[in-house]
Amino acid sequence: MELNKKEVKERVAAYRDELLDRLGKLIAINSEEGTPTADMPFGEGPAKALHTALDMLDKDGFKTVNVDNYAGYAEMGEGDKVIGVIGHLDVVPAKKSDGWDSEPYEMVEKDGIVYGRGVSDDKGAVVASMISLKVIKDMGLPVNKRVRLIMGTNEETGSKCLEHYVEKEGHVDLGFTPDGDFPGIYGEKGIMRVDYHSKSNNILDVKGGNAVNIVCDKVNAKIKAGSFDETRFASYIKENGLTFESSKDGDAVVLTVFGKAAHASTPDLGINAISHLFAGLKSAGMDDPFVDFYCSRIGLDTNGASFFNEAVTDEYGALTLNSGVISMENGIVNGIIDIRFPVTLKKEDVIAKIKLEESNGSFEVSTAVDPLFIDPKSPLVTSLASAYEEITGDTTNKPMVIGGGTYAKEINNTMAFGCAFPGKDYRIHNTNEWCPVDELLLQAEIYVHAIMKLVEV
Repeated sequence: MELNKKEVKERVAAYRDELLDRLGKLIAINSEEGTPTADMPFGEGPAKALHTALDMLDKDGFKTVNVDNYAGYAEMGEGDKVIGVIGHLDVVPAKKSDGWDSEPYEMVEKDGIVYGRGVSDDKGAVVASMISLKVIKDMGLPVNKRVRLIMGTNEETGSKCLEHYVEKEGHVDLGFTPDGDFPGIYGEKGIMRVDYHSKSNNILDVKGGNAVNIVCDKVNAKIKAGSFDETRFASYIKENGLTFESSKDGDAVVLTVFGKAAHASTPDLGINAISHLFAGLKSAGMDDPFVDFYCSRIGLDTNGASFFNEAVTDEYGALTLNSGVISMENGIVNGIIDIRFPVTLKKEDVIAKIKLEESNGSFEVSTAVDPLFIDPKSPLVTSLASAYEEITGDTTNKPMVIGGGTYAKEINNTMAFGCAFPGKDYRIHNTNEWCPVDELLLQAEIYVHAIMKLVEV
């Protein structure tokens, strides 16, 4: 069925103010994972965001279902088969003191751009998807399959929400998650989380990182005075393009090292404050079992070469490694690293390459998820890619493989499609997350065409 592109565009544009109103209301809800309760598995914020979104869609006239506050969906159409559009309403942590120019949970529009935690990842895409469903409904397009906008609340911290949804509602027949890149992602690297533990003679306390899937941009440490050369440490930090603060606390030196955040799937775009703290201390002459352990097994590599004693890669891309969070308790340093491994490997292959025990520390694999790979010539990939190409006119960019993990790994017959346009850095998982309003409208326009193409497959 050939849609009238001009009509779709005009109908989407007419919803501009409503799109911004809805997005502003959702951004105002701090939906970071919170303390779970009996009826709110991920805390109050994610549940409130879900209720708010479902209420919006219920008022639009869609059938809405809350799946035990794990996830929810709005549905249109009829038939045995289900087309899924799967987004998330939870967000990674944010506070103004991290360096935001405005309050992260108060959406700001300036010069055609909106700022706030979630305007891109992924509340903006969810609202754009709402608008696409409204336009399909308004146009009276024939929908002989059930189209569901499925909204989860735990994507950033484990995707247990979608796992629960699948247990209750089953998989979709075809679908996309607008939580990746245009013109589509047919491969997602495997994801592994590895904990490490070690003892230090000279580090009295250390804490850094907001989440394991973010390159750490700030770490605080309390170090025994005299255990390292402070002048050499300062020189190392300066030479490597970082900044730091230093103060005295009795017989200790308190250090704060500042790096640059980035998503763990692209750690080379960030500057890891944790790794540079310990590389700096070693450069400054510190003799310490934990520092030796960290620098020899993790170090500054973002390709895991030190960790695996080799670079791990395939034709679709190399392995990446990020040291995300670190803390200390009862004299033990504990941290977590995030590994994204190539799409042609299985998790067992990668685990077998890890040396788990060292004389001065140990590693433990806590989570391992196999990669996702969909035939790039399949109807799912080609239908979505053609929707993007027809609306944007972009024939240069093609569907791809990424290091990020999306809902597509958790539900069958699904791939990431949008919401990021090629070559853009929306500062997701970073301060001052942003998205142009025109791009949110363009997303909605593309999703209308994409959904209708999947209905016809």
